Amino acid sequence: MKIAVIQGPNLNMLGVREQHIYGAMTLEQVHNNLDAAAKQNGVELEFFQSNLEGEIVDRIQECLGTVDAIMINPAAYSHTSIAIKDALSAVNMPVVEVHISNIYRREEFRQKSITASSSAGIISGFGTFGYHLGLISLIQIVNEVKAINEARAKEENK
Repeated sequence: MKIAVIQGPNLNMLGVREQHIYGAMTLEQVHNNLDAAAKQNGVELEFFQSNLEGEIVDRIQECLGTVDAIMINPAAYSHTSIAIKDALSAVNMPVVEVHISNIYRREEFRQKSITASSSAGIISGFGTFGYHLGLISLIQIVNEVKAINEARAKEENK
């Protein structure tokens, strides 16, 4: 199983920016911890971070046929980007959206996620541990999809 982990704008500043909201871990530390958990579960992760909306859209499109699922923290783009929402819908694969902070306890403009409607679910407010919850969620979702597809194939071959 292969999962793309896509990080949006300013997440490269983790550990530096607003530690009272986002914590003290750097993005590299988050990725190293997540990669260790993934390897324990036989999952390969591909990491990508960009501050540019178009690069994020391009990376999502590149996932088609190359990964089984996407974990994304669109960061501020979750509140503004129809382009990212549309790209997630277009690739038609399991997606889990992760937010380090609880977006529903923040400013009103942060409480709506445009990209959420293209995701199986959102994990919000658990700090960087939310990425581990996202990983567990995607492993479960991908395994369920695989089981359903195998059952369908078995029925078609009867």
